[in-house]
Amino acid sequence: MKFVDYVKVKSWFIAFYILLMTVVTLFMYMDSDGSSGIENMVYLNMICFAGAALYMVIGYYYRRPYYQMLRQMKISKMEEVTALLPESQHPLQAIVNEWAGRLQRLHSAQLQQQLLEKKDHQDFIMSWIHEVKLPITASRLLLENGMTHNPEAVMDKLEDEIDKIDHYVEQALYYSRIDSFNRDYLITETALEPLIKASVKKYAKLFINKRIQFLMAGKPLFVHTDGKWLGYMIDQIVSNALKYTGENGRILLRYEEDAAEKRLVIEDTGIGIKAEDLPRVFDRGFTGGTGRTEAKSTGMGLYLARQMALKLSHRLTVDSAEGESTAFTLHFHKFKQE
Repeated sequence: MKFVDYVKVKSWFIAFYILLMTVVTLFMYMDSDGSSGIENMVYLNMICFAGAALYMVIGYYYRRPYYQMLRQMKISKMEEVTALLPESQHPLQAIVNEWAGRLQRLHSAQLQQQLLEKKDHQDFIMSWIHEVKLPITASRLLLENGMTHNPEAVMDKLEDEIDKIDHYVEQALYYSRIDSFNRDYLITETALEPLIKASVKKYAKLFINKRIQFLMAGKPLFVHTDGKWLGYMIDQIVSNALKYTGENGRILLRYEEDAAEKRLVIEDTGIGIKAEDLPRVFDRGFTGGTGRTEAKSTGMGLYLARQMALKLSHRLTVDSAEGESTAFTLHFHKFKQE
């Protein structure tokens, strides 16, 4: 820092000093009794001016090394900031050093979070690539080896593989949109029943093949939400229920309502979830413990559903009894007029 810059920093002090000396001089002038009084005023002002100038010069040279070291610091990484900062010699310098340390810690935390998200993203991409290659490979084998024997059965199986590919592509699409969610949603009063029927229709073939019974109970509800995102959430829950419910099982959908909220409960009679796994069901990439793990699972469906629910100010909870049933519940806040 140049001395001129230091003087600019102290401009308010200088202005206050000049004003104070002007007032003091006026009082002394009005109380003076001749030329000797004027000489005393001039002498006093000269001494005060010299003292102020000396204070400014000493203050500048006292702080100059700190400012020069700040200017000359060559930082290639944020982590080097606190290590290279000169030792503080003034309370204000100590505050600067403290804030630099806080910024470094904040930056480190943000960097770690970004690295973690990048790793999670890479893990998802790798898992997704391996996952989507399976139905593609299966489809190719069906076309190469099965068309001459039983074309109708091959086409039926080929349709199943295409549905799997469509599911994974849709999952990747919603995964890529989750960070820009705020730019792509519209809250309206939405009927739940059409969304549920659309999801059941989407997975009708699985219902039929596994002979799973689908039941509905309660009065259909209207909620304030984004229909597109909620529809995807319901798809993930229904798909999850179908995956872990055996043949001749049952999936029950219940509408519930009380004074505080509306609820959509989707319960299956599948293999359930271990008690120790329940807190982690919605974690990114979590695929469950023994009995509920699938080697091919990306563990992203329920994670995406939970993230979407949070962004829409809904809640998604799970309750399960291992070996008996699992119930996922979507909670919707009620508005005063409802």
